[in-house]
Amino acid sequence: MRYLTNVIGLGLIVVAVSACGAQNQAAEPAAGPGSGTLSTVPPSSTAPPSSAPTSAPSQPGVPGAPRQEVPEGSTKLPDKQLDASALPADYPREVYTSNGGTILNIRGQEGGCGHATAEAAQQDGTRVTVNLTELKGQTDQMCTMDIRHPVISVSLAAPLGERTVVLKQMR
Repeated sequence: MRYLTNVIGLGLIVVAVSACGAQNQAAEPAAGPGSGTLSTVPPSSTAPPSSAPTSAPSQPGVPGAPRQEVPEGSTKLPDKQLDASALPADYPREVYTSNGGTILNIRGQEGGCGHATAEAAQQDGTRVTVNLTELKGQTDQMCTMDIRHPVISVSLAAPLGERTVVLKQMR
């Protein structure tokens, strides 16, 4: 009999705690960054309209926001035209051209709260040097430990032609 009383008492406690937990969860306001709780409200919903992210351009291969896929109609750069010797061993080595060779689409690397960027630092008659950088913002939010490989587009002053593309990672 004593065992039955303990089981019933324990069951009532479990039901009461789970009911209270469901009520508290529904009543809590959405948490902001750094509060230590999860929220399903995206942080951008409270940001002013001027800081809203820009969408990727509609024209394929035109520089803009990084994307996950190589733009349609791009052509892979031949290995003989690519010098990626300055990159770490695990860095992607993919470069494509589009828009008549005036756009380079480069597979970058970023992680967590970082964002991959690329800049055509030097362009001459024999080569184009592109600096790849991962910008890491100073935020009060937790960042994931994932690695992403977005495609970043870079405009050239003239079509690439037979010039060599030199990739360098800047820190």
